[in-house]
Amino acid sequence: MTLINETYRRPLDPGYQEVADRRAAGLAPRRTARGAATLLVLAVVLGAGATSAASALRRPPPAVVEARTLLEDEIRERTVRAEELREGNARLSAEIAALQTAAASSEDPALLAQLQQDAVPAGRLPVTGPGLRIVLTDPQVSAGEEPDPEGRVQDIDLQVLANGLWAAGAEAVAINDARLTSTTAIRSAGAAVLVDMRPIVSPFRVEAIGDAVALQTGLARGAAGQHLAFLRSTYGIGVDVSAQSKLDLPASGSSTLRAARVPEDAAASEEVSPTAGETGTDGAAGLGPASSGVAVSVRPDGGEGS
Repeated sequence: MTLINETYRRPLDPGYQEVADRRAAGLAPRRTARGAATLLVLAVVLGAGATSAASALRRPPPAVVEARTLLEDEIRERTVRAEELREGNARLSAEIAALQTAAASSEDPALLAQLQQDAVPAGRLPVTGPGLRIVLTDPQVSAGEEPDPEGRVQDIDLQVLANGLWAAGAEAVAINDARLTSTTAIRSAGAAVLVDMRPIVSPFRVEAIGDAVALQTGLARGAAGQHLAFLRSTYGIGVDVSAQSKLDLPASGSSTLRAARVPEDAAASEEVSPTAGETGTDGAAGLGPASSGVAVSVRPDGGEGS
C-alpha cells in the first residue's frame, strides 16, 4: 500500500520532477542553434548507419550473385543458339522440300500430286482458314494459397479436347502454335504439359480449322463437350470457346517416319490395333486426322470427363 500511495502522491520520478520545476520557473538551459544542428547531424548519421546495415543484411552474398549472373548469361546464350538452330532447321526443311518437289515432278508426277494432297493432313504445310478457338485457363490462386495440382489443366484434358475436335470434323488442330499430326504426343512431365516434346503453360490455346458452327455443335454433343463442362464446374478451369473468321496454324516440325508390317498369317487371327489417331494406353496421345474416337479422361481423383 505504501508503494501505491507514493505513486499517487508523486507520479513523476524526483529527477524528472526537478527538471519540470526548473523548466516551469524558466531556469532550464535554452536550446542553442549549435545544439539543434548537432542533434540533427547525429540523427542523420544514425539513420544512414541503420539503413546501410539493413541493406547489407538483405544483399545476397557475392558468390550467389556471381552464380546467378553466370546462369542468366548461359540461358541467354542457349536461347540465342536454340533460335539459330530452329531457323537453320527451317531453311534446311524448305530446301529438302524444294528438292523433293523437283525430283518428284520429273520422275513421278502422280507421286508429287499425292504428296501435295497429303501435305495438309500430315501437317507439313501451314494452313489458314476459319475455325474454332478454345482457351483453357488454370484457376486463379489467392496469395499464400497452395495451388491444387489436380485442379489445373492436364495432358488428358488436352487429349480429350483434341480428339473431340478431330471427331467433329476439324481439318487442322494446333495447341499453343504446336501443330498436331498423327505422330504428335501430348504428355505430362511433372507439373508441365508437353505437346510434341514442347512444354506449354496456361493459358492453353487450342485452335481448329473448319466449319466453326459444325465444330462447336459436334464438340458440344460429344464427350469432349461434357468434359469441358466438367472441368468448368468441378475445378473452376476457365473455358472460352469462340468462332474465328481466320486462323493461322503453322506447319509441324520434321519427323522421322517408320513403318511396320503385320505377317499375313497373323493378320487374319489378330484384331486390328488402334489407329494412329486414337489415344494410346501409355498416356501419350497420337492425334491426327485419322482419329475416329473420342477419348474419355479419368483424372487423378477418379472423376471422368465424359
